[in-house]
Amino acid sequence: MKKRIALVLGSGGARGYAHIGVIEELESRGYDIACIAGCSMGAVVGGIYAAGKLDVYRDWIQSLDYLDVLRLVDVSFRLGAIRGEKVFGQIRNIVGEINIEDLRIPYTAVATDLTHQQEIWFQEGCLHQAMRASAAIPSLFTPVMQGNRMLVDGSLLNPLPIVPVVSSHCDLIIAVNLNSTHQSHYQLPVIQRPAAFKGRFDNLMSSLGSRMPFRTRHAEQLLNLEQEMLKPLTEPLTEPPANPWLDPAHTARPAAQEGSPKSATGSVIIDNVGPASLLDLINQSFEVMQTSLAQYKIAGYPPDILINVPKRVCRFFEFYKAQELIALGRMIAKDTLDRYEKDEASNNR
Repeated sequence: MKKRIALVLGSGGARGYAHIGVIEELESRGYDIACIAGCSMGAVVGGIYAAGKLDVYRDWIQSLDYLDVLRLVDVSFRLGAIRGEKVFGQIRNIVGEINIEDLRIPYTAVATDLTHQQEIWFQEGCLHQAMRASAAIPSLFTPVMQGNRMLVDGSLLNPLPIVPVVSSHCDLIIAVNLNSTHQSHYQLPVIQRPAAFKGRFDNLMSSLGSRMPFRTRHAEQLLNLEQEMLKPLTEPLTEPPANPWLDPAHTARPAAQEGSPKSATGSVIIDNVGPASLLDLINQSFEVMQTSLAQYKIAGYPPDILINVPKRVCRFFEFYKAQELIALGRMIAKDTLDRYEKDEASNNR
């Protein structure tokens, strides 16, 4: 008999693609996903799965290269670096116009209401709007205005929403935590891609972050930047050096000296003092908070099975790594479920 599970999908930016691999592994073993609660990218993947469109979504994101991802970046001049209309417009095309109450399984998306400083659970109403609100990562995506409420990423208050499924009467609660500080033996699979595309993508994200406090005054410059990022690769490109703060093996480097390398926008790159931009700083701070909150949620309502994905495997905005992250999610889920099923078999002897 199939075990009915309540699946909890946590937040973690691009690492949310790992949820797809977890779902694939669960289904291959015959588990019946009876309900889903998700936050941020967990809400997006969970909502698309509940709508029966996960295969279409997976095929789309795996087809994206650096240039495709750049074309989905619609620069914003207020309350976030990206409007998100392009990427969420594509998601709306995939799932269609559907309400949460019409999905094939119960579904909860968690968002944060900044106006009233409270957690919001979407369990009815427009699926697309619920996913968009839950995934409005502060500083990256613009918030969602709903009446007098300003809705942003649910992970500000609940990055791993276990409570919504506690009363589901399923056989198991399985939670996927994308902010694990352990699991150091797992590495992201390597898929080779053109370095020039990666340089443009990193350049764009760094430039967006460095200009965030002055977005209105530099609106024209940002538009020029967006056009620059989409130029054909036959034109010259200055690729910025990697940010060592994001490398687990980072060691201290000498302070920047006169003549330090510059980005394509002419800003001096100082790579020894932490985040490369304000966007990096905000989101690294955000991830520290998520990690701590997730630990509290797990301690308060321990799931039957916890699948931990290490947060060091990629940066929050590396959405072009879908193939690698899906494979990693499936690998970690396989190992975790193997251990659980082995222990269960031993206990039933």
